[in-house]
Amino acid sequence: MELSSDQMVSIGLVTGMILISGLRGMLNRSGLVAASTVGFSVSLLGHWTWLTILILFLVIGSLATLWRYDEKAALRLAEDNKGVRGWRNVMANGGVASIIAIANYALDQPDWAYLAAAASISVAAADTLASEIGSLDPRTRSIINLEAVPAGTNGGMSVTGSFAALAGGLLMAFMAVSLSSVAGSTIPLMTLFIVVTIIGWLGCQVDSILGAVFENKGIIGKHTVNFLATLSGALMAIIVHSRFL
Repeated sequence: MELSSDQMVSIGLVTGMILISGLRGMLNRSGLVAASTVGFSVSLLGHWTWLTILILFLVIGSLATLWRYDEKAALRLAEDNKGVRGWRNVMANGGVASIIAIANYALDQPDWAYLAAAASISVAAADTLASEIGSLDPRTRSIINLEAVPAGTNGGMSVTGSFAALAGGLLMAFMAVSLSSVAGSTIPLMTLFIVVTIIGWLGCQVDSILGAVFENKGIIGKHTVNFLATLSGALMAIIVHSRFL
């Protein structure tokens, strides 16, 4: 069976992502297996442009994790093992994009698929940058009651973290707009940019609320919170598309 050009690009991207992630120590063995699964499902059942956005998130997230790592580690706010990600982290941030890709294939490429995938990844990027960059800001308050809480508290929000979340959404929106025509999206570019940026930031707030209400009580864990937040981003995108686009 002869592969299409899109399929060849997809295979090349997944292979490159796995090699670089393994060599750079961005993912452990289980993370590499999960990344392969997510990568192939997203790129082959969705489109390779979706995977490109996801790869940008992986790179930016890894850089943010290493930013002032020793300071965060001293405060017990840093990711374990220098931020090397495992399968739970991969699925928490990329699992929703895989689900959207499956829906895209099953429903014969619905118009909302690209927006939903980009929005879910935007939430992941916004939350990761907010957590990694905002965790050292002492001006942290609970998203529930706005009372002062220690930096790095689940459900905490800070000025630095809020701007970092916005930056994460902006970066994913820029990439989504850049690849829009290749992905076959018909959404106006400015609309796509604004929606992906705003949903990324809002999804980060959803993550904080879930962390404050459920994670702090031990009802659900960090990765479940991340998955639900990215899912909320996809659902917001689908609602926006169905109501306004």
